[in-house]
Amino acid sequence: MGSTDVPVEPERVVVLDTDKIDTALSLGVTPVGAARAGETELPTYLGDLSDVTVVGTLTDPDLEAIDRLDPDLILGSKFRQEEFYDELSEIAPTVFTENVGITWKENFLLDGEALGKGEEAQELLEEYESRATDIGFSIATAAGASPEISIVRFMPDHIRFYGPDGFSGIVVGDTGLGRPELQRLEGADDRRFGEVSPEELDTVDGDFIFYCAYGPDGESQLTEYTSGPLWESMSAVEAGQVHAVDDEVWMTGIGVTAAGMILDDLETYILP
Repeated sequence: MGSTDVPVEPERVVVLDTDKIDTALSLGVTPVGAARAGETELPTYLGDLSDVTVVGTLTDPDLEAIDRLDPDLILGSKFRQEEFYDELSEIAPTVFTENVGITWKENFLLDGEALGKGEEAQELLEEYESRATDIGFSIATAAGASPEISIVRFMPDHIRFYGPDGFSGIVVGDTGLGRPELQRLEGADDRRFGEVSPEELDTVDGDFIFYCAYGPDGESQLTEYTSGPLWESMSAVEAGQVHAVDDEVWMTGIGVTAAGMILDDLETYILP
């Protein structure tokens, strides 16, 4: 969005996307304010956030509430809040990353720089990538081959599978583990995710299936379809290699702490 001058060590930080709150807390900075995703609360996987003031939603930040917090840095996303940049910049130095998800590592490093913790961010990212490689090697060695990992999310009105450019897909890719052919999205313009109909649910099979749901309506879809015959017919389900995971972590965390927790799940559920 241009250039801005920020304090060397900002102390009153407001974050306006889910990756930003993960980043700040991963680097030891508790934001004074944070936007939430829709009607959901602030992410629970990051612990007690009762001292963090909610300042609207990701797509509709509450500018007056942000101003009252007297921040010295605002972290946001051009993808979500471009229209608010000028007003936010009048409140405090504002740094936006451009996209979400696919560029999560680059975003993490830029946000770390803005927080005055660039070196710590680089070290955390390198530690995560090294661990991902080690876990993937251990899993492939124990299995005698690299198992294919299926990632499924039940939305309120459709079923998604996730490809190599979605956040969780990138994390699985960093381990070197395989993906089912459908979920490689080879040749697709958008390789973040695809959709299947309820009648095609059995096409999301893999050696292991990790699944979650978005919101109460998504949970209703999950309950309905995972109790049906197509779900039960899949080889991963028959083998007991299907696992429910936290939607906040696998889908909306989009940060180094969430990525580490995805690695935890892979290690817990796949390694003998």
